[in-house]
Amino acid sequence: MLGESHSLGHDFPKYQDLIAKLIESDESFAKENKNYNALDKKIRVLELNGAPIDDLAMQQLKHERAEMKDQLYQRLVAAE
Repeated sequence: MLGESHSLGHDFPKYQDLIAKLIESDESFAKENKNYNALDKKIRVLELNGAPIDDLAMQQLKHERAEMKDQLYQRLVAAE
């Protein structure tokens, strides 16, 4: 769905407490999460504005977001 949030807490609700804990206690995780959220917001804004970039560029941004989410998810699983 266009403009839908893909934040970690939204996509992985069972990890909300762990996400908050890691943001507070792990500077690296907090920074990666912040970068992920910024990229997600950029994609949502582009989608809601009619994607004023070409399809290839949009797909690259979405691919980058998916890779970042996978890395963060792996860190959540490891910290669980």
